[in-house]
Amino acid sequence: MGLKTVKNLLTTYGLTPSKSLGQNFLIDDNIVKKILDTSNPLKNDVILEIGPGMGSLTSELSETVKQVIAIEKDEKMCIILKNLNLKNVKIINKDILKVDFNKEIPKKYKVIANIPYYLTSKLIRKLLEGENKPSNITLMIQKEVAERICRTKQKSNLLSLSVWFYAKPEIQFFVSKNSFYPKPKIDSAIIKITPHKKKHSKEFNENFFKVIKAGFSHPRKQLINNFSEKFEKEKEEIKQWLINNNIFPNQRAEEISLEKWIKLTKDLNSK
Repeated sequence: MGLKTVKNLLTTYGLTPSKSLGQNFLIDDNIVKKILDTSNPLKNDVILEIGPGMGSLTSELSETVKQVIAIEKDEKMCIILKNLNLKNVKIINKDILKVDFNKEIPKKYKVIANIPYYLTSKLIRKLLEGENKPSNITLMIQKEVAERICRTKQKSNLLSLSVWFYAKPEIQFFVSKNSFYPKPKIDSAIIKITPHKKKHSKEFNENFFKVIKAGFSHPRKQLINNFSEKFEKEKEEIKQWLINNNIFPNQRAEEISLEKWIKLTKDLNSK
């Protein structure tokens, strides 16, 4: 769906791209093809497409897979999608964060989504933390956010730790800002997220996020100060807990690997 087609559709329906919804429409058909190659949709797949917009990717998917469930928050975009008359596409006019995945989404599905920055963290957590997880996730997000998520040896952050805890993320390719209308300020990236098969218990998951959130509560402060404040423990007790897990009390949260966060959580649970 090129620039001319997008502009014509906006004019026909009397629409303008919504800044509040982060609407930047993909106008490069080559990128559509690369997304399809990356996500590798199969004949019997059910694809959950989040933020389909005018349906440039939806149309291509419908020709390949068993069903596309398109979740679109903008009611006006849903009208455009419905007028495409794609028989195997189910359109749901709803905020994705309010969708009940256990009731509204089939058990086996894959995700493809082009999402705005403000939605990235909440959506990834929703997809990975729920009981009904997708088998894989292909996301188009801001380049710098993708790099933050996928970094392994550099400084960590809450978002990257959250993703790596549940899955393996990989950057597939970058997308120029010139591939969108209206043109965003920065480039995007396509990342593929594959959930781990081995799972921790629900209780362990809750404790893990309790620990990392406490550790990152004041990112510039030392871990001993953050933990003693959040857990209301004496510093000496926190110091010993950290040292027992090969962490220096004066280290900061961004310096700690995922493996050590998991070890901290296990040690916390054993007490």
